[in-house]
Amino acid sequence: MNLTLRVWRQAGPDEPGGFITYVVRDISPDMSFLEMLDTLNEELILRGEEPVAFDHDCREGICGACGMVINGQAHGPQPTTTCQLHMRHFADGDTVDVEPWRAAAFPVVRDLVVDRSALDRVIGAGGYITAPTGSAPEAHATAVPKEAADAAFEHAACIGCGACVAACPNGSAMLFTAAKVVHLNLLPQGAPERGSRVRGMVGAMDAEDFGGCTNTGECATACPKGIPLSAIASLNREFLRSTLR
Repeated sequence: MNLTLRVWRQAGPDEPGGFITYVVRDISPDMSFLEMLDTLNEELILRGEEPVAFDHDCREGICGACGMVINGQAHGPQPTTTCQLHMRHFADGDTVDVEPWRAAAFPVVRDLVVDRSALDRVIGAGGYITAPTGSAPEAHATAVPKEAADAAFEHAACIGCGACVAACPNGSAMLFTAAKVVHLNLLPQGAPERGSRVRGMVGAMDAEDFGGCTNTGECATACPKGIPLSAIASLNREFLRSTLR
């Protein structure tokens, strides 16, 4: 496969950026998108040019580090992480636009790398749980209804990649925050702090300059782990109950 890439290049957060066009040739359809970028970078290095900076770590769809917007879609045309997107989903001769997450809370560091530490600060604002820690408890020591356990597991699947923020026209982090709040509040271990947790995380989310949620649903569509849109409704209920109390 031969592809034309239009890649966003930006030397630093205070520098102007723009798209630069590259042609990559003889790309295997079985390559991942990141492996294709590796091939491009090898060519750039051989030519004495600066390689394209992009985030990655596990390359197994687990860590959520590999976020980028591909042809206007967070993580690309498939509901998966960029590292698990394969080149067979593109056609020979395609022109592919590659750019960083676009959100006020995610300033560009360099090229396709953005600072997503705002998400970490939202998590940190949730505080700790007061459940005893130590050796692993017996499996049946704390009774958890199966429905609650299944729902908590579904929401805990969030990897914090930020695709929901990048896909949202408002740059909202409501789906991310909802996933982190709901999966703890559903379990008995998280119950004592459920009120302070939701108030702290929503307050931190607002302070980080994320946009407001208007329920367009783009966040759930882009989420590589399938966090449901209903999580936002659960977050709103938790927040309302906490503030009324």
